[in-house]
Amino acid sequence: MQKGFKRNFEPLKILTDSQVEQIHAASLNVLEEVGFKFESEKALKVLEEHGCTVDYQTMIAKIPASLTEWAISKTPSSFYLKARDPEKSLRFGGNTLYFFNSAGARYVDIDTGTVTMPTLEQNNLGVIVSDALDSVNAFPSYTPYFEIEGVPPVMSCPVSCAQRHRFSSKPSRGAQPTYSYIWETMIAQACDAQIMGCVEGAAPLSLAEDPCNAAFHYLEAGFPIYIASGSIMGGSHPITIAGASVSHNAELLAIIVFLQCIRPGSGVIANNFVTAMNMATGDLNFGTSATSLHQMAFNQIWHSYYKIPINNTGSAFSNAKIIDYQLGAEKLPLAMSSALSGANLIVLHGGVTAELAYNPILAIIDDDIANTIGRIVEGFNVNDETIGLDVIKQVGASGTFLSSRQTRNFWKTEDYMPKMFDKTGYKEWVENGRKTVIDKAKQKYEEIISTHKPLPLDDGQDKEIDKILKEAEKFYKKKGLI
Repeated sequence: MQKGFKRNFEPLKILTDSQVEQIHAASLNVLEEVGFKFESEKALKVLEEHGCTVDYQTMIAKIPASLTEWAISKTPSSFYLKARDPEKSLRFGGNTLYFFNSAGARYVDIDTGTVTMPTLEQNNLGVIVSDALDSVNAFPSYTPYFEIEGVPPVMSCPVSCAQRHRFSSKPSRGAQPTYSYIWETMIAQACDAQIMGCVEGAAPLSLAEDPCNAAFHYLEAGFPIYIASGSIMGGSHPITIAGASVSHNAELLAIIVFLQCIRPGSGVIANNFVTAMNMATGDLNFGTSATSLHQMAFNQIWHSYYKIPINNTGSAFSNAKIIDYQLGAEKLPLAMSSALSGANLIVLHGGVTAELAYNPILAIIDDDIANTIGRIVEGFNVNDETIGLDVIKQVGASGTFLSSRQTRNFWKTEDYMPKMFDKTGYKEWVENGRKTVIDKAKQKYEEIISTHKPLPLDDGQDKEIDKILKEAEKFYKKKGLI
């Protein structure tokens, strides 16, 4: 099993206990008095059987506070996700931090920022690179690209899932649109693995039919569930961080209730992906302080109060169009605040140009960021050996610690040395060709694609995946979607 990074200090808290209670109580009030729209009669019947007041015409279920509290209590504080390679499996929860690969609709040229439709080969190479990066622990759905040249849109999720299983042995999240959950479940089972099922709400306060159906399907397969409800402050959520926290909290709690009514005790990881709006243009404002504060409040509530595993997506994207100072300045603070405030999973590697683009060379650079963040949350040991009082006394006032045993024993573990960032002196940098971080990442990319060999599927598994994809294509053609 992948070990991830262990957070060895209490997560940062930005709310008082009474503020947490106030947001929780307001969330319960929204679900009880406003209700939540489930666009599925089957879902509404399950909720009605568990005590919800259901209006089948509006498809709104009003959820009693007691049922929400029960559902929270039934959601485990950790869960196991089985990968096709047991050594790549994960346990989400507690103070363990993992990183998700990011994604983009299309491929971005690392030098020019030009965005183009990725080929299947570019998609596969992107997966291989992330398989080689130790800090990429798992893949979301649609990774690394939402779109692939020559692949019908309705087949993009099944094909993407298939290629992730072919070119990586790390676990994945499934998808939910247009029956994609059927084929992704079959692909995972053909590889003797699990995926995290995806059940994503539509703000404000609703869940479409596809995610409702996906919930039943994934839970029947015994898979844990990734829940989300992406939203925009000032658009589909209130403009204030407090108001958006209540609205978003209510949405995710409604999905928790739904899942636990279907199968009590099911593992769940709750995602925070609430972004601010640029009120001057109507565009999304990625990497802002409001998004960071919202994530930290969410993490405190879900990690410390509900004790349910959490994911943050805020650091996945930036409004920057190329790898530049803006990109790092928008992604890094959000990733760092997520890690310090209790996130179990952070989406980070490779995303640029909002949600429009991805490049594996950026994922290689982000690997250094993830490892640096991971080293920080692991903290440091305070004991006789690490203090080294005897060494301090021995060196005295004018000596050096360079040759001490303590230095030899700890210099590799006390800090993380980035692989892509330049740490040489100026003279050495000039003599080595003035290489930038992008130059070094390009070299690493070529090394990975020429030497890294992902754990292959066996012939039977590969053939079974082909069979599943052909069945999916036939299904969609029959429905007139291809």
